[in-house]
Amino acid sequence: MQIRVAAPAKLNLYLHVVGRRDDGYHLLDSLVAFAADGDVVTASPAPTLRLTIDGPFAEGLSNGADNLVHRAASELAGVLGKKPDLALTLTKNLPVASGIGGGSADAAAALRALCELWSIRPDDERVERVAASLGADVPVCLRGEAAYLVGIGHETEPAPALPEAGLLLVNPRIPLPTPPVFRARTGPFSEAARLARGPRDASELGVMLAARGNDLAQAAISIVPAISDILTALGGTDGVRLARMSGSGATCFALYDDRAGAARAADSLRAKNPAWWSLPSRLATRLPPPVRSE
Repeated sequence: MQIRVAAPAKLNLYLHVVGRRDDGYHLLDSLVAFAADGDVVTASPAPTLRLTIDGPFAEGLSNGADNLVHRAASELAGVLGKKPDLALTLTKNLPVASGIGGGSADAAAALRALCELWSIRPDDERVERVAASLGADVPVCLRGEAAYLVGIGHETEPAPALPEAGLLLVNPRIPLPTPPVFRARTGPFSEAARLARGPRDASELGVMLAARGNDLAQAAISIVPAISDILTALGGTDGVRLARMSGSGATCFALYDDRAGAARAADSLRAKNPAWWSLPSRLATRLPPPVRSE
């Protein structure tokens, strides 16, 4: 038996840095949503715990105990009093260190796969406790629903329903770890900027988001200038409603009315910038269920 679970890309539709604690951690106000596409995690019973990594961005990734997928399986098994007798496979379709929550989404997908395998609800308090121990973004990825991130990113609050919309994700194939971006951020803090209501369609979502921003964008561009080129290119595509960097970068996204519009924009960008990674997708309103096969 094998369980297959999607690990979709996480997007910060806006990200405001609203303060900083005495210990140096920054306080955030961010609207998080998910694409319909991303990595994939599969799990099946096996004599011992092992992790295999494949896919276009597998190179250089550890499959040992330091990998978040491996840790998720080991720690959840420990909390539940089970042996982690599992064969896990991570198909890495998303760039690494790219501001779209890849590692966190992978860990959350591993937890959901094991919940399906062991007949446990993902909202079980023990599962949520393990998710929180793995990283700030893992709990929101476990739920897979649009939410506001608050505090230092560990806490979430409900967000209004988001409309259907096309997405285009673009990355310059340059890893960008998060800590240097926060260190490079300068200037005053922003105010929190929650949406007053749920947008009706992609056009209105674009207008609402345009009144907000990503406070890490300029810092990220100072480290990886290609981000600015990507934002300019995305902003020039037909039908674009908004172009913005996600998280701490370097991945950027653009909003369109539908997936077909995103696909056309992807074709246009690939012809002009073949070295960039791109992925046409759509906003996902809910996580797809695990797929079980014998």
